[in-house]
Amino acid sequence: MVDFCKKDQKMGEKNKQRKSIFGKWWEPVRKWFYPTWLLYELSIRFYDYAIAVHNYFIEHQDYLASYVGEISTQTLAIFCSVATFIICSAFLTMPACFLLYTFFKTENVSATPFEDKIKKYF
Repeated sequence: MVDFCKKDQKMGEKNKQRKSIFGKWWEPVRKWFYPTWLLYELSIRFYDYAIAVHNYFIEHQDYLASYVGEISTQTLAIFCSVATFIICSAFLTMPACFLLYTFFKTENVSATPFEDKIKKYF
């Protein structure tokens, strides 16, 4: 019976979140910094994707205009580029930022020693 109590006590000590190598001031900041940085980086990438989609439609405007007209081609280019940005942001950026925020807010999400090691460096 005593052995189980000692094991539980040791496991409880391992479940504590390790301190960051950047100091105590970094711990409350990191749960907001990393998701915000990810949101910024992915937004820039998805904006570039949206511009590329728009440019693709404009480059092929002569071919598409024969079917739907010039104004419709420009409208389609704008709609598809905005849809690309919104879909990528909604289905990729927001869930990834939420998971990253949860990862740093919760002490031990996966209950693995690797998580403790990686959090120390972030």
